[in-house]
Amino acid sequence: MERVQCVASVSKEARTIPVDFIRSVDEQPSITTFHGPVPDVPVIDMANTNRDQIIDEIVKASQEWGIFQVVNHGIPPEAIQQLQRVGKEFFGLPQEEKEKVAMVPGQLEGYGTKITNKQEGSKNWVDFLFNNIWPPLQINHDFWPKNPPEYRNANEEYAKHMIPLVDQLLEYLSLGLGLDGNVLKTASGGDDLRYLLKINYYPPCPCADMALGVPAHTDMSAITLLVPNEVQGLQVFKDDHWINAKYIPNAMIIHIGDQIEILSNGKYKSVLHRTTVKKDETRMSWPVFCEPPADTVIGPLPQFVSDKNPAKFKAKKFKDYQYCKLNKIPQ
Repeated sequence: MERVQCVASVSKEARTIPVDFIRSVDEQPSITTFHGPVPDVPVIDMANTNRDQIIDEIVKASQEWGIFQVVNHGIPPEAIQQLQRVGKEFFGLPQEEKEKVAMVPGQLEGYGTKITNKQEGSKNWVDFLFNNIWPPLQINHDFWPKNPPEYRNANEEYAKHMIPLVDQLLEYLSLGLGLDGNVLKTASGGDDLRYLLKINYYPPCPCADMALGVPAHTDMSAITLLVPNEVQGLQVFKDDHWINAKYIPNAMIIHIGDQIEILSNGKYKSVLHRTTVKKDETRMSWPVFCEPPADTVIGPLPQFVSDKNPAKFKAKKFKDYQYCKLNKIPQ
């Protein structure tokens, strides 16, 4: 399979891109990005000594936006920098080296490029690397690059720091709904919650105004924690507009995913977002999708279902939800 990074090298010389990467007019970022005055994605300081205020801000952002950024989140800047350094080094390797950890059929881990059929529309301007980084039983080092040599240590260190932050966010999201602090984590799989790292690599694109790195979607996770590089690209759909999420150094971007929206019966909102690309710059991002184990049944919590407020979602095993979403089958 031809990787987008290889396509980009050829396209740079040709100053154009293959037609199957060109988006329809109603998707092209040059036409659909809103440039008027817009509010910024909420930023929440996790070091605030007023815990109730943090919870209130998280609840408001999760209900109105489905996305927020956190600062002073407890993950050392050095751990983030190391994660980003080894990810950047991996995508800078010769192609044959990257292919050593290529995805294989039936596996959701490894190095890859999204296969798009004609029914799905245009191709995505992105290559990626998927790795499960927690819990230990879910880790398959066969799909972890051996080069750069520090890749494993950087990911293990990052996962170690991420776990307490995820626990804290799920606790605050629970408390914000009037629940005990452990309810959302327990419902999402408890200590078996899976952390799936994806490194997105969006090479420079000569026709950036007509292409997308990733089209509009919501995450199927419970929550997603993402760090980008400094190149702007994340856009959020808010009040019928596509708006840019401002880059804040060392901030962590938090997406409410489908499973938290389902558990809360719609009280929290799974964020619709997409990624644009740049003409002369490489964008990268490192989302970690926190997902329930495959056989965990996710449905609206009984606390949020009544005759006046019936269930808005069907309860189903996460693996069945995942299958439907990946294959675009109605839930």
